[in-house]
Amino acid sequence: MSPLEKAEACLVLDRADLIALLSLPAGDDANRLFAAARKRRNELLGNKVYLRGLVELSNVCVKNCCYCGIRRDNHKVRRYTMSEEEIVSGAVKAWKMGLGSAVLQSGERSDPAFVAMIERVLHRIVAETGGELGITLSLGEQTEETYRLWREAGARRYLLRIEEADPLLYAQLHPADHSWTARRECLRLLQKCGYQTGTGVMCGLPGQTVGHLADDLLFMKKFDTDMIGMGPYLPNPDTPLASRFPDFEEKRSDLLFLGLKMIACARLLMPDVNIASTTALQTLRPDGRELGLMAGANVIMPNMGDGSRKKEYSLYTGKSDLDDTPETVLARLTAAVRSTGCEIALRESGDPRHFFARAGRQSGRPNSA
Repeated sequence: MSPLEKAEACLVLDRADLIALLSLPAGDDANRLFAAARKRRNELLGNKVYLRGLVELSNVCVKNCCYCGIRRDNHKVRRYTMSEEEIVSGAVKAWKMGLGSAVLQSGERSDPAFVAMIERVLHRIVAETGGELGITLSLGEQTEETYRLWREAGARRYLLRIEEADPLLYAQLHPADHSWTARRECLRLLQKCGYQTGTGVMCGLPGQTVGHLADDLLFMKKFDTDMIGMGPYLPNPDTPLASRFPDFEEKRSDLLFLGLKMIACARLLMPDVNIASTTALQTLRPDGRELGLMAGANVIMPNMGDGSRKKEYSLYTGKSDLDDTPETVLARLTAAVRSTGCEIALRESGDPRHFFARAGRQSGRPNSA
């Protein structure tokens, strides 16, 4: 049986299968892969798409990752940190618009003032939404104490992308004071603290092979992740890694296609997790997020910020919807999602089914989800 036939039959995929599927050229076989992933999602999770209102609360970062536009040493970035009122307002706006969840994201900081500010913000959001809004954090590596503090203050989910599961390739993308082992340990701590835990990788990095990507997927499966946020690598010209990708413009369609195959393989390998169709896909092609849904994703994260903030949170160049209001983005998204045969799930948190299965296994209780 071929890897594609195994995928269509929902059989277990091994590393060789994943490499074969990720190597498929554009055409009928790739379309069969996307259809198999879409069918698996619909059969297990339905055709609902969950929205997470994204609040990019600060672009101040102590990290110096070689690929990221808000890295510490990029002095061209105009740094900002939202006030507590702005952060709460963005999350509450998402709730009032009918979104079931919000994501609070920023560059990485762990100083006491930042930790305390996030705790206060969480308490306020919970109070102002009556606890109805699911809150996801994407705030980088922290101590177990901080993770527990924020969990107790009301955060439900945490996204910490491993970025690359191969420690050697990870080391090529990060300065010497960045530790792959420490990042993996943070993922373990997040699960220990009771978070619905998400991770993810970049695909199409210089020096990365389909073997690396297959191992990335297997890492996420072995880690027992509940959520996946991943997308194509998009170079920022003000970063060291961009110089290793001079032919980016010629590779845009290849990067998009690879990102879609990663989503499809992730869905087939981990059918009950939540998978985001990311903004990076839309940056490569206007209907990229819809294509992500057609490949098996079930989450989209519309930005709740205004134009100036969105421009300053420049992980990469070419981000879309920079000048649109959240209301305009939501209206456009509603039509776009429906065009894929899916429906937006308003006022639903959309907790990943896998989280409840994992929690049941770890406690020894039968899965009730």
